[in-house]
This record gives sequence, C-alpha cells and structure tokens, in this order.
Amino acid sequence: MALNPRLSGRVAARAHHSPAAAILQKIEPFFAIGQVSGGPLLIATIVALVVVNSPFGAGYARLWDRPVSFSYGAWTFGRPAAEWINDALMPLFFLIIGTEVKREFVKGSLASWQTAIFPVAGAIGGLVVPVALYLAFNYGTPTQHGWGVVAAMDTAFSLAIVAMFTTRLPPAVRAVLLAFAAIDDVFGLLVIAVAYTATIDWWFVALAAAGYLGIVGLLRLRWVASIPYVLLGLVVWIGVFGSGIHPTIAGVAVGLLLPTSSRLSEGVFAERVQRPVDQFKEAVAAAEDTDDPAVKEEARDHAQQRLGYIHEMAAATDEAAERLVRVLTPWVSYIVLPLFAVSNVRIHFSPELVGEALHSPLSAGVVVGLVIGKPLGFLAATWLATRLGRATLPDGVTWQMVLGIGGVAGIGFTISLFIAELAFADVAETEQASLGILVASILSGLLGYFIFWRAATPKSETE
Repeated sequence: MALNPRLSGRVAARAHHSPAAAILQKIEPFFAIGQVSGGPLLIATIVALVVVNSPFGAGYARLWDRPVSFSYGAWTFGRPAAEWINDALMPLFFLIIGTEVKREFVKGSLASWQTAIFPVAGAIGGLVVPVALYLAFNYGTPTQHGWGVVAAMDTAFSLAIVAMFTTRLPPAVRAVLLAFAAIDDVFGLLVIAVAYTATIDWWFVALAAAGYLGIVGLLRLRWVASIPYVLLGLVVWIGVFGSGIHPTIAGVAVGLLLPTSSRLSEGVFAERVQRPVDQFKEAVAAAEDTDDPAVKEEARDHAQQRLGYIHEMAAATDEAAERLVRVLTPWVSYIVLPLFAVSNVRIHFSPELVGEALHSPLSAGVVVGLVIGKPLGFLAATWLATRLGRATLPDGVTWQMVLGIGGVAGIGFTISLFIAELAFADVAETEQASLGILVASILSGLLGYFIFWRAATPKSETE
C-alpha cells in the first residue's frame, strides 16, 4: 500500500536526471500500480464533486440510484447501481484488508506481542478518543448513532503520504502505520457488523458458514485449483449478503483464511527443478538436432511437459495471500474504489449545507473526532503503554513521528463515507457527515504531511 523499496529507489534515481521526475516522485506513491493507491480514488472524488455541483448533478444522482435488476421467470431482484457497487465490489477491497491483517499478525508487525502492543494500544486510543469526542457533540441527539463514522482510517491515503518520505523516514514508521491501519480497519468493520446491522437471517448465516468451512476444508487438503475457492467465496458472500450483515464482512472473513506461506520453499524448489531443467534442455536440443518430424514432435512434447512441471513448481513458491493481493490491487485501485467514490460522494456545496454544517454538531463531531481525536488518541495511548513498560518505541521512531502517524490516521475517507451511508437514513444528515469527512480528511492529510516534513531526516543526510 505504498511504494516498495526497489520502486522507490528507481523513482529517486529518475529525479536526478529530470525535473519532471522530481515532481512525479512526490505524487507517484498515490498511483503505485502494485499496491492499493489513493490517487485514482482522489481523482474520482474530485470528478464526483464537480459533477454533483454542476447543472448535471440531479441526473448524475439518478444514474446511480437507477435500479439494476436480475430476473428469471417471475423472480426479479433489483437494487440501485450504487448499492451494487457497495455490496458486490467493495468486498474485494475488504478482502485485501483482511489479507493484509492476517499477514501482519502472522509474519508482519503484529507477529509477536512485543511488536504488536505499540500499534494495538494506539488503535485502541485511536478508536476511543475520536468516538468520545464525537459523542461529546452529539450525545442525546438523533445523530449520536453515527459515532462509527470516526472509527476507522483510510489506509490507501495515509500510506501514500508516508511513502512521500520513504527515503527520509525509518522503515518502522510505515510498519507501525500499517499495523495501526490493519487493527483500525478491523475496528471499523466490527462497527459495521455490530452497530449498523438491523436484523439477521440465521439461515443465510448458516449458508455463509458452510461456504466458509468448505474453504477451510480445501485448505486442509492443500487443494491447489482456484475455481473451488472462488465458488465457495461466492457462497460466503451470498450468505452474508442475505443474512442482513453487510457483505464487506465476507471479504474480510475470506481474506483472513488465505495462506501467508508458500507451498514450496525456495530451497526445495531448487532441488526439485534442477533435473527437469536439464531434461528440458536435452529435449530442446534433441528437437533441434533431428530432421525426423515424428522424433522432433516427441522431443517438443517432452520439453513442454518439463516446462509445465517447472512452471507449477515455480507457482508453488508463491504465497496465496500475496498472489491474491497482487492480482486484485490494480482492479481495486483503478476501478472499485473510484466507482465507490463517483457513486457515493454526493456533497452539494450550497450556502444552506455549509451554513447547516457550521452549526451542526454532526459535522463538528466528525471533524473534531478525526482531526483531533485520532492523533490525540494514538499518541496518548502509545505513550501510556510505553510508560507502563508494556510497549517500546520502535527503533528510529520519534514521538513527533508517532504524532504524524496519528495525524494521517484522521483521513477517514473510504470507510467513513461507507459507514455514513449505513448510519444515516436522512439525506441531509448524510451530506453533513460527508462534508465533515471531506474537510477532516483534507485537514488530517495536511497535518500529517507537515508533521512528517518536520520530523523527516533532511535529504542531504540520507544521500
């Protein structure tokens, strides 16, 4: 979810040869192809805001509210296009989140209690303090149930800002932020599942559980073919969707199952393919040295057989979790998240809305909860855990950098907008919450960038 070390090195090298490359170096973290990136989401948000506030705004909204139906005989099922995007496509984004969460717990920043307590403490503070500040403005009002809007952060945007300082900040900063984001996203998803699910159909829950257990069974059998996993994943999605629980939970649940280790180690791979590689070379040479068509064809078939064996062995060295993230991230970054933005961002900038937002406890609670609550909660909780001897400040990380992590955590864009759609049935309340989220995300992004700019090592000291 940020530039990998090799790619960041290439971008830095280009900056020495081209002024344009130096500029692109700053924005490339927002458009990294290999990881979930915030650039396409940002562009889609700007486009949506422009169109919604243009003369075409009413027709644009009707486009996304138009039902998309599926029918077979007398059976018909339809939902607005925007809801199909939220329910059918957004689970792919949360599938990546679930996979990242598992990788952090198994082999990343949360792999041991010693390394996990620092971001865990920060995530708890980053949940409790923003919610408390939101309720301080809204408790006892009809909007108090919208407290979940300030519960989670936007991982893509926050990591993209950190990636802008990738050569000037210690690697532990990104690791802590990723761990914090993983836990924070889990909290956000629990909020969706618990606070914003009205009724549950337990028959569909049983269907989802059956599909889930089927995936577990295939993993136990070390089943390789992907089609059964995809079909069972669809069963899980249908079960969660029909149960009344938001289907994004299905994405996270399946993501948590994906193996984070390869079926074949690199050492074993080297042993197993050495002989087939030699046989492949022998078969190719035999095909080239003969003029007999039958012998040539037989040698080529043998070469292709050995090549297929080597290909399968190479595939076995890949992690299922890493492979899925690699396949899905371009689609999620450039299609799913932009579609979510253009279909859900419907803030009409009118004097009435701005005036209502300025005097609205809902908008104030969202802005204060995200901009102040996230950094305050993260910093206070991690400082307390460190003072109590339960956590240790990571190597190279300063408290100023910790505050910067909390600052970018206030960018609550994607999941906050998602929860706002679930929490508020009234259009005016949804617009006020969305405006508050937009303002808070901009302020938090600027705050985090400024703090990291002050805390980062000067570039001349790193070269």
